[in-house]
Amino acid sequence: MPITLEQPTGARLLTADEQEVAVPATLRYTSAEPQAVHFVFPPWISLDGEEVTWSFSRTLLVEGLQAPVVLGNVHVRPYSTSRTVVELRAEEGVAAITFATSVLRRFLLSSLRLAD
Repeated sequence: MPITLEQPTGARLLTADEQEVAVPATLRYTSAEPQAVHFVFPPWISLDGEEVTWSFSRTLLVEGLQAPVVLGNVHVRPYSTSRTVVELRAEEGVAAITFATSVLRRFLLSSLRLAD
């Protein structure tokens, strides 16, 4: 039976006018998909009012904590000494969301323990 790890966290959506809007997010990992991570955002953040889940390679997130990386529509890079930005690109536009790097590291370590 697959094991799922969910870690609620706060994030900051960077707006076009360089403001930051606090948004809740849930980081999710499931042993059924050992190479993927999922970022879940609440309905109010999306254009259509539906919950949004972005799924991408766990390796992309690991590498993006150290240096800029891109895979398809997901870009991950250090934003400051303590924050990491995840850019999610779609036809509707780009959402740049920052997370505390320590939170992402803790999530990744927990997911690696489940994968072993």
